[in-house]
Amino acid sequence: MESLSLIRQTNSVSIRNYTPRRRERRGPSRFDNLLLWGSLAVAIAFQISYPLLDGEALRLITIGTVYAAACATLVNAYLSHGSVYVIRYFLITFTFGLLIEQIGVTTGWPFGNYSYDASLGAFLFNVPLVVPFAWMMLSHPLLIAARELSPRWTIVVGGFALMSWDLFLDPQMVSAGRWTWSDTTPHVPFQPEIPLSNTFGWLLSGILLMALLQLSLPRERRKNGVNTNAGDALLIWTWFSCVVGNLFFFSRPGVALVGGFSFFLFLFPYLLKRWINRQ
Repeated sequence: MESLSLIRQTNSVSIRNYTPRRRERRGPSRFDNLLLWGSLAVAIAFQISYPLLDGEALRLITIGTVYAAACATLVNAYLSHGSVYVIRYFLITFTFGLLIEQIGVTTGWPFGNYSYDASLGAFLFNVPLVVPFAWMMLSHPLLIAARELSPRWTIVVGGFALMSWDLFLDPQMVSAGRWTWSDTTPHVPFQPEIPLSNTFGWLLSGILLMALLQLSLPRERRKNGVNTNAGDALLIWTWFSCVVGNLFFFSRPGVALVGGFSFFLFLFPYLLKRWINRQ
């Protein structure tokens, strides 16, 4: 009887002390996904509307596209790598973008002699506030892709990818009057309004920015963070929309050829490697 009583007491204590395990969070919440894909959808919608607008509406859409894409990138960085990563990323890219552009418009190095138009909105020193966010909008997905594609040459691959994106960006913005160069000789092939020094400047600046990010940002992802699909979607859309836009809306097949081929040299091997790793 004493043994039976002891067993009952033990079971009673075990039941009272048992605390059900909380369910482990297996991934981002619905709100997280809505915020991430929603901000990305807004950026894409703005870009789709770009060739259909002009005047003040086009100016606002130009600025809005940058902020929406930067927002999507920051949300993606936070959900993938956490608060420390995203805070460092924001501070590095914003400060770098502001400083390199301030040096550029003041000294003409490393992009050549250029100036910004007032249509880009509020200025911080001699640089439109939106410009550092333009540096921010693609640097995170490009860094992640460059790390995946070539761990040893991440900063070079990432810098090349940033330069390739600019082969699309500058012709579009110069055509819209957002900024101009005073001297464009020698110029980028099929881009007589863009000096070749700007392309080399972007390559150099891109490598420097990627080096700062590579040294400062952790490589580990959150255990339950989002995957790279949103960043990959932004990169694919950037390449596709810029090629199609220049071919069919802006009548710039040369820009589509040069920018499309250069960006493809980076994007295709990365996507191929991602596909192989999934098999």
